[in-house]
Amino acid sequence: MTQSNNPISARLASAVPYIRRGARVVDVGTDHAYLPIYLLREGLAAAALAADINKGPIEVARANIAAAGLADVIETLCTDGLHGAQDFQPDHILVFGMGGELIVKILSEAPWVRDPRIRLILQPMSRSATLRAWLLENGFSILGETITYEEKYYQTLAAVWSGEKECYNEVELMLGRYNIKRRPPLFDGFLRHEIQVLEHIIAGKSRGQNVDPTEEIGMKNALEALL
Repeated sequence: MTQSNNPISARLASAVPYIRRGARVVDVGTDHAYLPIYLLREGLAAAALAADINKGPIEVARANIAAAGLADVIETLCTDGLHGAQDFQPDHILVFGMGGELIVKILSEAPWVRDPRIRLILQPMSRSATLRAWLLENGFSILGETITYEEKYYQTLAAVWSGEKECYNEVELMLGRYNIKRRPPLFDGFLRHEIQVLEHIIAGKSRGQNVDPTEEIGMKNALEALL
């Protein structure tokens, strides 16, 4: 089934504000290629490479791309992460729908992304603090952040290599410095959700033996101070 005439979800649409018009986009883990199709159909990108590690999604992506009449401007690649994607010479790299640790692995295996001309647009499904910490330690500057809700909260962030290391505190790594400063509409709900997660962890540790919840209690107190 194709999605050639339907709008993309809010979760995927969170990438749009960070796309520079005329972009050459690589979409890692493209699944059905909904996001590249949208970007090309709306004139937001000039060309795209839809990449996925599995042949099944690539075959569906090709069918959707053909149905949308975009086979001349959207290529497909069956590959692990970004291997081989450098030949496309992208200036935007999208990685949505993966855990923060896996995104770190993908970026670590592609040193060519350390290029100020390439914008990373990332949406970790988990471990967002791990991803932010890796980006900042490895010379990437975070340009912006977005929170969306689609059955759960998602964080989308844009970053570019500057070569300068930056340091965030633990709260900023978890929530995002831009989100804390700007407090977008979904921020308070997202903040309360993270507090509830910590409360659950604290309760579990408190029932165990020789398990110290002090770190989680400190983080919970820091988050509650933002309410």
